[in-house]
Order: sequence, then structure tokens, then C-alpha cells
Amino acid sequence: MSATLDERDIKIIFAIAEQETDNTEIIHEQTGIPKSTVHYRLQSLKEDGVITNELYELDLEKVGLGITIISEIWAEFGEGYHERVGEQLADIEGVNQVYFTMGDTDFVVIGRLTSRDMVEELVDDYESIDEIRRTSSKFVISTIKTNTGIGTLRDYSQESLLASHELSSGE
Repeated sequence: MSATLDERDIKIIFAIAEQETDNTEIIHEQTGIPKSTVHYRLQSLKEDGVITNELYELDLEKVGLGITIISEIWAEFGEGYHERVGEQLADIEGVNQVYFTMGDTDFVVIGRLTSRDMVEELVDDYESIDEIRRTSSKFVISTIKTNTGIGTLRDYSQESLLASHELSSGE
């Protein structure tokens, strides 16, 4: 994780994710950050390797999402359960992908998390879903290939990423 990100950088990358544009006027309108600062910060984020290309892919480690968890979920079978449970899993902060699968496992869930505390919260969130009967989660040791598009940030609150950089919202 890089200590180069600050609250303004995080607000800018969230604005890009939410608005799906790097237009400085739109980012300025959403964040209140002056357009010249937005432009300068975008250039710095690119130069520092946080934004890795024109598609605004991210180095998730530098953003603070250095822990990948893959979870297998077993749920109580019932009519429409895959939609109900799947939607509840998808709503958990840090969950990026939810798959309803065939075979012994009902769901496979992939999440990128900021800390071991967030891993514990993830497991607690799984356990809070009534229809879930069992889970098995694994830490990823190294990533060979992954999608790191800016849209990944839609799965997080700004506060979580600010906290991962030991920052707090200045609002």
C-alpha cells in the first residue's frame, strides 16, 4: 500500500468510478475540488502508478485493497434462495463478485479487503444471513490475473479506503 494517497485523491478516484469519466468539470462538481487540482492530481495518480492506464485500471494494493478473499458459501435450499442470498452477499462491503454455482457449493464470493479486521467483518456479515449454513474462505497468496477497473471502487465506501490510509474524512 502506498502512503501517497490522501483524501482528495480518494475523492477523485471515487468520482471517476461513480461518474464513469475523468472530465475535470464533472469531478469538480461532484467533489468540490478545484478543476486545476483535479487535473494535477489525475496526472500524479498516473505518474505514481495508482492509475495504470487510460482505462483507469487501478493497482489495488496501492489503493489499499491488498487482501483478496475467496469464499465458498453453502446455503439452505429453497425457492428463489439463490437470488435472495446472492443479493445479500452482493450488498456486503468489499464483495466484488458473487457467483451462484452448480455442485456442492452454492456460491463463490470474491472480495478485496483493506485489513484483517475487514476480513473478520466480512465473515460476520456472512453469518448474519439467515439462510447461510456454512462458509469456507481462503486468503489469496498471489494474484496472477485480475480485473482492476476503476468500477471496483463502487463496492466500497470512501471511509473504508480513507481508513486504510489512516485518513479521515475532512467533511
